[in-house]
Amino acid sequence: MSRQITLFLTLAALSFVPKAFADEDGVARIYQPFSEILERHLIENDLDNDGLVSAFDYRAALDDKDTMELLWRQRTRLAEFDIDTLDTREQAIAFWLNAYNFFMIAQVLEERPGGKLIDSVWDYDGRVNPFRANIFEREQFNIGGENYSLDGMEKGILLGDTYKEKGWKEARVHFSVNCASVGCPPLRADIFTPHNIDEVMTENTRRAFNTERHLRVDGDTLHLTSLFDWYENHFVNEEGSIHEFIKAYADEDVADKVVATRHIRFIDYDWSLNSPENFPEFND
Repeated sequence: MSRQITLFLTLAALSFVPKAFADEDGVARIYQPFSEILERHLIENDLDNDGLVSAFDYRAALDDKDTMELLWRQRTRLAEFDIDTLDTREQAIAFWLNAYNFFMIAQVLEERPGGKLIDSVWDYDGRVNPFRANIFEREQFNIGGENYSLDGMEKGILLGDTYKEKGWKEARVHFSVNCASVGCPPLRADIFTPHNIDEVMTENTRRAFNTERHLRVDGDTLHLTSLFDWYENHFVNEEGSIHEFIKAYADEDVADKVVATRHIRFIDYDWSLNSPENFPEFND
């Protein structure tokens, strides 16, 4: 490719970077490259009981000649974005959920030790080498000229004190961010927008409760995703108890079963990469 064509494409991409939201569709515009990646390579599987699992086809994405350019375009848009223009709760939550999910996918696609896809996000250290920050702690994701970590986006912003004071803190965030692992609630093919944010967060939470990987009842014992163990106070603070949080979002038949339980056990989290071959639902 000639230098002139490369320069033209660079300037063209930058010219479409929205530095501020002119209207409520700003989130959809800024995340258009990520949306295209999801449309091409995110696979959703509806379960018989209205549960949901999804997988990202990393190998197909790497074989797609457009993927790296789309990643670059998305990174450029986020690096140029002015986060002070996030005026509303809906804009802010949608923006940061998409940012987390995009950077997690981009990380797996772009950093491949030895040229191979990782088996788990913990292959990026943190457990193997405790002296090196794990992928959730690394401040390497640029938004508006500042580097953020995934933990910073999720726990520092979405679930942090500032959003709590504004009334924007949302326990449903735990069922909306995806850590590129089988044990995570599903990543969705549609990005979050101010128009769909509450509907999709609620749907993701409800459908997770219809998926045995996240919730199942055995007699009087309630088996739950470890998210309820790690972040119990978030669910309790919002609805009064874990049981009440589930009742607030679960289908009626699931809620009735949960009410009858007396014990809680937590399901071991599956940190395998969320690629199709690691899901039994995609390999039956």
